[in-house]
Amino acid sequence: MKFLLAGISAKYIHTCLAVYSLAGYAREQYGIDCRTAEFTINQSEDLILSELYRQAPDLLGFSCYIWNYAMIRRLVRSLKKVLPGTRILLGGPEVSFDAPRALLESGADFVLSGEGEEAFSRLCLALRDGKPLDGVPSLTWTDNGAPRTNPAAPPLDLGKLPFPYDDLGRYQNRILYYEAQRGCPFNCQYCLSSADKGVRFQPLPKVRAELRRFLDAKVPQVKFVDRTFNANPRFAMEIWRFLAENDNGVTNFHFEIESACFTEEQFRLLESVRPGLFQFEIGVQSANPDTLRAVDRRAGLEELRSAAERLRAGRNIHLHLDLIAGLPFEGYESFRRSFNFVYSLGPDQLQLGFLKLLKGSGLRRDAAQYGILYRDEPPYEVLSTRELTFGELLTLKEIEEQVELYHNSGRFRASLRYLLSLAEEPFGFFEELARLR
Repeated sequence: MKFLLAGISAKYIHTCLAVYSLAGYAREQYGIDCRTAEFTINQSEDLILSELYRQAPDLLGFSCYIWNYAMIRRLVRSLKKVLPGTRILLGGPEVSFDAPRALLESGADFVLSGEGEEAFSRLCLALRDGKPLDGVPSLTWTDNGAPRTNPAAPPLDLGKLPFPYDDLGRYQNRILYYEAQRGCPFNCQYCLSSADKGVRFQPLPKVRAELRRFLDAKVPQVKFVDRTFNANPRFAMEIWRFLAENDNGVTNFHFEIESACFTEEQFRLLESVRPGLFQFEIGVQSANPDTLRAVDRRAGLEELRSAAERLRAGRNIHLHLDLIAGLPFEGYESFRRSFNFVYSLGPDQLQLGFLKLLKGSGLRRDAAQYGILYRDEPPYEVLSTRELTFGELLTLKEIEEQVELYHNSGRFRASLRYLLSLAEEPFGFFEELARLR
């Protein structure tokens, strides 16, 4: 049988880690030959459809996210017409939290929920060998005309995860994603990681060996997809020390971190690394205590300020701080205060994002309680809340454009410093820029 996994990324520069991980695991653990194909949402559906048609797999799997799910559903409908003998599988966060509904609304043959490596391999074996599907973990399928969901697969031994990239030379000028751990110790209600309990880690010797491959190939950037990379300070310290000691002078490593998890030993190490070696992203989300409590975000703001000051002191760590507009209890004036607080921390990039009510998240479940209205279709972005009108959100989007253009681009640093010294506050300055646009 011919197996194919397709990833459809938001931009060409991104790589789809999921399809490489599932295909590599199937090959290494079970000897299954599974091909991969990558596309972007910016390509025409006709092109993607024609490429998949030419490959004519027996089983075609898609990795489904908020940015590609609408396109995938359209592709599935067309593929079922032009490749009636191909069975179609959907996996990923967009289908994992209501698999029976996803199966029915998409017209696919199968849905895999949650962690996919072992489940996908077992599905391939069952189809190849003509075995019953009720032995495939985490699978939702149609049995006697009705959706049926099998018990979930046990958590995977991360020591069995394959190195996802077979030839690093194929990925010139692209971001490569890497996973050293799964899960998150926190319970933020806007995030899908709140649905997973506990954190699992790959063995450190394996991680070092795989990072060595990136370093030897001198790839430009590696982004760790770990939700809170420094959740285990010792594990994070070992990896940061390894990367500092083996720095190739080229590769940049990006981590999502929690400010409360830093140790003094880590700060001392980070002070000494090459400028450009590390890039840290911290999800602040809000400076409103009521908002932080509502979304179960426990970070202390003064602790965050202290960590940001330590990281900025060496002028060698690129610092990226995030805010989310549309959270509970955060009106326009409250968001103004949150913005000014985060801007005062001096981030290299300030990402002003907008709440997305993701399937499986606590805020989607409690949206009515907080008066949150959101789009019915992906990416399920907030339209208004009890505290924030649609018009105010539109203004924040205009402010976001100005922040991206003048601050995050890094092209106007001297001018911004001067102009902001004359302004009453950063938010008001960008607000006025938005009005003049």
